[in-house]
Amino acid sequence: MKAIRRFTVRPVLPEPLQPLSDLARNLRWSWHTETRELFEAVDPAGRRGAGADPVRLLGSVSAARLDELARDQPFLDRLNAAAADLDTYLRGDRWYQDQDGGGGGAGPGAEGGGAALPAAIGYFSPEFGVTAALPQYSGGLGILAGDHLKAASDLGVPLIGVGLLYRHGYFRQSLSRDGWQQEQYPVLDPDELPLTPLREADGTPVRVALTLPGHRSLRAAVWQARVGRVPLLLLDSDVEENGPGERGITDRLYGGGSEHRLLQEMLLGIGGVRAVRAYCRLTGHPAPEVFHTNEGHAGFLGLERIRELMAGDPGKGGEEGGGGLGFEAALEAVRAGTVFTTHTPVPAGIDRFDRELIARHFGDDGELPGVAAERVLGLGLETYPGGEPHLFNMAVMGLRLAQRANGVSTLHGAVSREMFAGLWPHFDPAEVPLTSITNGVHAPTWTAPEVTRLGPAGEIPDAALWDVRRTLRERLVGEVRTRLHASWLGRGAEAAELGWIDGVLDPDVLTIGFARRVPSYKRLTLMLRDRERLTNLLLHPERPVQIVVAGKAHPADDGGKRLVRELVRFADDPRVRHRIVFLPDYGMGMAQNLYPGCDVWLNNPLRPLEACGTSGMKAALNGCLNLSVLDGWWDEWFDPDFGWAIPTADGAYADEDRRDDLEANALYELLEDRIAPRFYDRGEPGGLPGRWIAMVRRTLTELGPKVLADRMVREYVTRLYAPAADAHRALDGATATELAAWKYRTRTLWPYVSVDHVEAVAASGAGGEGGAGSGAELGSTLSLRVSVALGELRPEDVEVQAVAGRVGDDDTIAEARTFPLKPAAGPDLDGRWVYEGPLALDRTGPYGYTVRVLPAHPLLATSADLGLVALPTEATGEGAGVLMR
Repeated sequence: MKAIRRFTVRPVLPEPLQPLSDLARNLRWSWHTETRELFEAVDPAGRRGAGADPVRLLGSVSAARLDELARDQPFLDRLNAAAADLDTYLRGDRWYQDQDGGGGGAGPGAEGGGAALPAAIGYFSPEFGVTAALPQYSGGLGILAGDHLKAASDLGVPLIGVGLLYRHGYFRQSLSRDGWQQEQYPVLDPDELPLTPLREADGTPVRVALTLPGHRSLRAAVWQARVGRVPLLLLDSDVEENGPGERGITDRLYGGGSEHRLLQEMLLGIGGVRAVRAYCRLTGHPAPEVFHTNEGHAGFLGLERIRELMAGDPGKGGEEGGGGLGFEAALEAVRAGTVFTTHTPVPAGIDRFDRELIARHFGDDGELPGVAAERVLGLGLETYPGGEPHLFNMAVMGLRLAQRANGVSTLHGAVSREMFAGLWPHFDPAEVPLTSITNGVHAPTWTAPEVTRLGPAGEIPDAALWDVRRTLRERLVGEVRTRLHASWLGRGAEAAELGWIDGVLDPDVLTIGFARRVPSYKRLTLMLRDRERLTNLLLHPERPVQIVVAGKAHPADDGGKRLVRELVRFADDPRVRHRIVFLPDYGMGMAQNLYPGCDVWLNNPLRPLEACGTSGMKAALNGCLNLSVLDGWWDEWFDPDFGWAIPTADGAYADEDRRDDLEANALYELLEDRIAPRFYDRGEPGGLPGRWIAMVRRTLTELGPKVLADRMVREYVTRLYAPAADAHRALDGATATELAAWKYRTRTLWPYVSVDHVEAVAASGAGGEGGAGSGAELGSTLSLRVSVALGELRPEDVEVQAVAGRVGDDDTIAEARTFPLKPAAGPDLDGRWVYEGPLALDRTGPYGYTVRVLPAHPLLATSADLGLVALPTEATGEGAGVLMR
């Protein structure tokens, strides 16, 4: 029989064991080895059944065992030391406070151009992968968000994380007998998770509410997780005040139809801001000065902040420095303090909604009264060349609501500038105001304790380093066999027919890992292009290879599920099943053994569709070498000392089969001719693979420091958070209103701005005028004289530039550099101004220049902010640009 109601009976800890509760409720245990080992000692037998979750462990341990521990003085000594260590961790100043004079917002940013650091940052994400004990993630985006919070905690960065609490998480993956992916959605009880409800001063649970069409409401509870020093607020719509439809809004991560997803994202953004306000009001935490939107799903947070400013909402901690603003002024104030990070180079990975759906939810009886639906639509509609004007694009809204934006690797930044160039149609993609900060991973979470205990890898003898690598490989073999046995039982096998699993994998064989989500562009099955060749690699008599594969396809992606089944069926073949395995239900718990236990980490996406690919970073922290297409972070930091680059068939992209054949062949050749021979080359004393160990050592000492989340978060602080806080503080109500009025006036008058004439005179190094086709010498200087019509604008409203660089056959300027020109005379009777300036010819070969006029204001983050530019026309004479060949 099934219970009609479920609840949790909490254990009563003896007084000496009370610190266990605090240790279990702060997720720092998930990356603090000593605390994890302490909980292992509480009930070693019960730990695995509790999934290494201290909250569940304490809920299942017997009273007798608790009494025994309460009298165990060595255990109590360890407990008190762990509690004292946590207290020191939470209270002590760290890197952020050292940069900021210890006060938050009082001192200069280390690299932020003198900008004071923000007192707090709101970090919004649709998913967070902090620990397997809190399964609120699907893949890399969530794991990155969890690592961001943990690194922020270690550095003392005053983040407040905001997400949703999904009662079914993402999904649990299993396999049918024939290898088809099956999904299960177990119910998560918040009372059994490391969470506490946010409560009002009188003890009642906090509720945030959104207005829905038809005079309905969507209410949500707010749960808190403690991620070290960082609070993480998770909104939960499964509350009794909601109707059945509204209760299910936070049911599943990335589940449901279009309206379901829209309501999730409205709750995350709008409800999330309201949850932050409640948290700061109740705890005294400083209000965020900067809001970070981690992917477009959280973009509606900007709309709620606009509503607050338009309503003159009191009690916001002085967040925007004013109230009762008009929409445009409120928009400027919000943009100044907003950072947007895009994580996908694939347009299909961005949520887009029909304009009518958005209009219905933000209409007269919808959310955000006082903000007209047309204003909302104007922020997200694809009203640019190549866009679909009836679609509301969440990434477009994220970019329009944020003054600062970034991709997550150098290559991804370039791809994103191309992808979103339509928002700035008159600028080259290189000038699109979207930078990049390459992702990093949280070393204490992803580095095996055995590697950490080695100390500096540069000082470790080869034999010791190799022994640790074999120990980690052996542990992975045991983990694989346990998981594979459970998987086959779930597929309907009998225990009596699974004896072969005891021989699966070998701790002395070269081990390759491949684990990730299974969209088609990640090419799970590229390794199967030539099955006989792969089989020969796996079964080589002297240099065998073994492969561990894991990954989930989205429940609605039948194409991805077919790829999983194809791989599983190959791995089921009795000839090779001891050398290649597919492990279902890939998640953090599996990954923390998989990364350290592999010798090579494989990644073969379609370039350039991998935004970053942080799994290879986690592997590298453990001395695992990377074998990858030059995409994401590997394109940036590849070095032959750290691994191998799989050549790509960039010229064969039109023929997908040929491209995949060529790249698979390149993969096989690397494995056959370079990787396996090096791993099995045991010519060093003691039978060690000296050249392999040298690569492991270089990976640990030189690559490891680059891939850290600490480095990533420091970059966010100094390059984005501090400047955003500075811009936010500069825009009080009056200043925001003035800036909005200036932008409106500039946009209105811009059609009257033009470049009317350009003259170029060789000032030194070459004779004659620099007309088209003229020659000039390296090091010479052109003197430019430009006539510009400004209409009713003034010189202080604009910037006039020369843009110069090498040119191709179509006269397109590459690697452009800009040179400012200064007003020399004007205005004449026709309102024209003359601008002058030198242009240094510092490059040889075909060279060209043009001139342009851009809006200019001290509070603009970039000259492309308004997307306005005036360029010469063919009728301008030389103004179309001058070429020197």
